[in-house]
Amino acid sequence: MYDKYLYELETEGKLRNLKERSISTYKNYVTYFLNYTGKTPEELTCEDVRSFLLFKKEQGLKATTLNLYNSAIRFFYRNVLHILWDDIRVPRMILDHKLPTVLTLEEINRLLDATDNIKYRTIFSTMYSSGLRVSEVLHLRYDDISRTHHQIHVRNTKSRQDRYTILSERNLQMLTHYWFICGRPMDILFPSRFTKGYLTVNSVEQVMRRHS
Repeated sequence: MYDKYLYELETEGKLRNLKERSISTYKNYVTYFLNYTGKTPEELTCEDVRSFLLFKKEQGLKATTLNLYNSAIRFFYRNVLHILWDDIRVPRMILDHKLPTVLTLEEINRLLDATDNIKYRTIFSTMYSSGLRVSEVLHLRYDDISRTHHQIHVRNTKSRQDRYTILSERNLQMLTHYWFICGRPMDILFPSRFTKGYLTVNSVEQVMRRHS
């Protein structure tokens, strides 16, 4: 029913050089919204968005997620449906700013000791040692590890700028051990055992919660 509109959304996203992950997220969120309203897209108004966001808030979604829904639907309205968007009627939610939880060295060591899977243990070690986001670690490739210069090349970051970060001797040893034990991957450094593609952020977060 909505395939034509979702295809147009994908096309508009590509024309604006949005990342594939962003386009996929937009399509998923817009699909949830369209299924909630049950309307044909031409019938939609900003009141439908207000009703939907309030419904999702009552379900317990956080302001950050609700603002992502807002962004996706706004993009859909403006660039696919060409419907006038009213920021007064559909405001973005104020975020609750909290200081991030920083694990102590003792907590990191406990996490590593509790993680039996060498792949995830190496992922956690690399995140902590090199200060990488989960998604950045999961997108590392074999050639991104510079053993000579003790550096990690981080590609396609959140700000779309490549950068280099430190690679400690201890972390290098763990990466080397993992690499030999896990079949010497020459492309994606931490491939999924099932798809051979990239691991998902959700899978890493689940393992971390299980062993924290």
